[in-house]
Amino acid sequence: MTELYENQRAMRHMRRAAMQRGVIAILDVGTSKIACLILRFDGPETFGVEGVGSMAGQSSFRVIGAATTRSRGVRFGEVDAMTETERAIRTAVQAAQKMANVRVDHVIACLAGARPRSYGLAGAVEVEDAQVQEADIGRVLAACDVPDIGDGREVLHAHPVNFALDHRSGLSDPRGQMGNVLAADMHMLSVDATAIQNILYCIKRCDLELAGVASSAYASGISSLVEDEQELGSACIDMGGGATGLSIFVKKHMIYADTVRMGGDHVTSDISMGLQVPTATAERIKTFYGGVVATGMDDREMIEIGGNTGDWEHDRRTVSRAELIGIMRPRVEEILEEVRVRLDAAGFEHLPSQQIVLTGGGSQIPGLDGLASKILGQQVRLGRPLRVQGLPQAATGAAFASAVGLCLFAAHPQDEWWDFEIPAERYPARSLKRAVKWFKDNW
Repeated sequence: MTELYENQRAMRHMRRAAMQRGVIAILDVGTSKIACLILRFDGPETFGVEGVGSMAGQSSFRVIGAATTRSRGVRFGEVDAMTETERAIRTAVQAAQKMANVRVDHVIACLAGARPRSYGLAGAVEVEDAQVQEADIGRVLAACDVPDIGDGREVLHAHPVNFALDHRSGLSDPRGQMGNVLAADMHMLSVDATAIQNILYCIKRCDLELAGVASSAYASGISSLVEDEQELGSACIDMGGGATGLSIFVKKHMIYADTVRMGGDHVTSDISMGLQVPTATAERIKTFYGGVVATGMDDREMIEIGGNTGDWEHDRRTVSRAELIGIMRPRVEEILEEVRVRLDAAGFEHLPSQQIVLTGGGSQIPGLDGLASKILGQQVRLGRPLRVQGLPQAATGAAFASAVGLCLFAAHPQDEWWDFEIPAERYPARSLKRAVKWFKDNW
């Protein structure tokens, strides 16, 4: 546990050093595309604002380089073929560096998949000097009873989501306040260690230093949910190519995250098998003609499938749009049903707002919001990421929600457990057997 805490601290220091130099790269490693954005910060003096919260350590930035490339070697949001993924990451980073006309050494990455699990932890300590100090927050976070998350798991996020001082709860930053007993609630997200190690190793092979890693479900949530939605309790569903990320926010903190191992690529493969066409053709048909709600017109709207097999009859086939929708809809319904199971397990119906925001490349299927509101039974809207200064028009769509969220994560990091000094004797005593060999070998 100690090593994990120190490694995350080391990444935070590296991120701070990179921001003081003024340039850092953002890498969204997805199943269908790898996006790289290069950020320039306005100077070190804007960094270092203290605070426990979503906007702790504010810093203004602009995007000076952006590039995307087709993802290779990634399945279900996890690295599947190391060499292929490394080549794709190099391609995206080099193209972004060329556009920005600057070289970057530090990168912040996000990953989908990796089978995330959420835990809610609580702890309480007595305040030493009647006034809450920074050290007290470190002690109360260390006092949280960490569950045995199992072998081969790694903690990715550990956010304090609520503080209570004596009888007053709901405090976002108790520092400087008077009281006797300080209690904290913390949300901890654990993921498969191998998925994280693979992506770290891949980035290391590209001659880049990792300055931070985040869950793409979390990144999509902070970029797609507006402030009120983050405050009152909303879910962000990020429909990617190989995995659908799910995050729930309350009081501007993520309190739950999960992943459904299905996404837009599964819809494409259904079309490919149903119409017996290559995957590239199926993707084109899905993008241009796809939908999930059939009308009377769709029986008459014929789609030319096309092809270059040389068989004239086979290449001139047509299919009605209603048939295409009949292939796509069951898979989309299956993904949404899985999301609903996860939401029910998280107790989403007890939140005050219950707003659901769909984002990610897969959310652009026409009619999806209507189908989602039928299955999920709540107010559903399609979300686009916040506008970020300097972001090219081509990178402002829903498919870039996690990349834009990662920019916000880099510039305005939420305080996490490892941002506080924890006294050595207060490290969690329970031995969590972690796969930290990668860190030992490479840091």
